[in-house]
Amino acid sequence: MLEEVERWLSTRSWSVADRPPHQLLAAKQRTGQTVSVVLPALNEEETVGDIVTVVRHDLVEQIPLVDEIVVVDSGSTDRTAEVAARAGARVVHRDEILPRLPAVPGKGEVLWRSLLVTGGDILCFVDADLREFSSDFVTGIVGPLLTDPGVDLVKAMYDRPLTGAGLSGQGGRVTELMARPLLNMHWPRLAGFVQPLGGEYAARRSLLEQLPFPVGYGVELGMLVDALHLAGLDALAQVDVGVRKHRHQDGQALGRMAAAIYRTAQLRLARGHLVRPALTQFERGEDGFEPRTYPVDTEERPPMVEIAEYTERKVA
Repeated sequence: MLEEVERWLSTRSWSVADRPPHQLLAAKQRTGQTVSVVLPALNEEETVGDIVTVVRHDLVEQIPLVDEIVVVDSGSTDRTAEVAARAGARVVHRDEILPRLPAVPGKGEVLWRSLLVTGGDILCFVDADLREFSSDFVTGIVGPLLTDPGVDLVKAMYDRPLTGAGLSGQGGRVTELMARPLLNMHWPRLAGFVQPLGGEYAARRSLLEQLPFPVGYGVELGMLVDALHLAGLDALAQVDVGVRKHRHQDGQALGRMAAAIYRTAQLRLARGHLVRPALTQFERGEDGFEPRTYPVDTEERPPMVEIAEYTERKVA
């Protein structure tokens, strides 16, 4: 590991216990910063309501750290929107945001559009499929941004038990098989991140609005690499928030995720041309193994500051 990364680990890696809520509230009141919690959601009716309820109770009603909770629905066909609204979130459908630009499927697309419908100086992203959710996820990653003006982006780090396998630390298979090798080989200054692909992170709007957003699963890796180049390693941090429990995807879905992440890395390495932006996988059918080919998302949204509607909103 690089000496710079070892130093970073000792100065930019914290525990949620290092900044208790009363300290964060004092910092928020002193600086006047506002916080938006954003949940990108697609068919998460089983979990999204519990997450919103915990954030609203702990961080809006008990300790007023969060100014708004926004669920951006990415085209759910279940009761995600209804459950989230009933729990106290403001729900916005992806297609209602920037309607002149047709939406494409993908998590990064939703996160990018969320900049247009939130007002916080700090945006805190939380995946909507978490189980046994604790508000520590929010206070942990928002804390350094409220208390340290030199920090611009904070990732959560945690244990990820692989449900049903009896393995306490074996979650995050795409992280270990794809993202971590890529980062260590090509961006070794980012090798200290425990969960580089984790969906729980917070950042200053002033940073996010300058970053391009890969529309799909490559958004977390792309954001981390781009933030490194734009803001520098010392502007990035991570906070231990304990254990993350969520719905696990099957191996083929993980393969598609890995392909999107590799493509995101490839573009940042060379801004080169993809020879074949597709991934073929195999499923056993009646006549043996049958190929299934899926497109690898190749689109990225530009920095939000280049969008006229966003610039006009800021002026207004």
